[in-house]
Amino acid sequence: MSPQPESPPDTSAAARTAQSEFTPEERAALLKLAHESILSALERREISLTPPSPHLTEPRGAFTTIYFHNVLRGCVGYVFPVASVYRTVAETARAAAFEDTRFSPVTIEEAPGLDVSLSILSPLRVIKPEEVEIGVHGLVVAHGGRRGLLLPQVPVEHHWDRVTFVQQTCRKAGLPLDAWQQGATLEAFTAEVFGDREAG
Repeated sequence: MSPQPESPPDTSAAARTAQSEFTPEERAALLKLAHESILSALERREISLTPPSPHLTEPRGAFTTIYFHNVLRGCVGYVFPVASVYRTVAETARAAAFEDTRFSPVTIEEAPGLDVSLSILSPLRVIKPEEVEIGVHGLVVAHGGRRGLLLPQVPVEHHWDRVTFVQQTCRKAGLPLDAWQQGATLEAFTAEVFGDREAG
């Protein structure tokens, strides 16, 4: 599965998980990895993808967003867990820098001035419609071999209420708007968002 270009995930307080899962040391390691992944690609050299802690070996979806002088330069990610969070950050950082077709590839001159923001997605869990929180949850609706997904920032951008958010996720799956009331599975995920700016 290829990483997909996306708009930057919502970095407001509402979009963050209530309690940080990743320690300051793990956050710093992931941010350093993102920068090193981009720089090593520019310098045509390999880097180690051995996670520094067992926690970072867990499969997770993740998005890497990069900015240059506060201007978006790329945002690419995996929604579903296809590799360890450590490898996923490395891969999405490179993809955001060089494969987001909305932008020209990052140059060696830009590399020292890049700001990175990471959005690490939680595992999916089954959720009741009334439990969905706008700006906190992303949703996946699945039924009969069809599956649709919307990220947490989408209902915020469109000013949707909870029911509209669920209905539009059904639409994304190619299902009737009321599929969530007709046996479709509804799952949610959250995103822990952190970046260079917060790290100071």
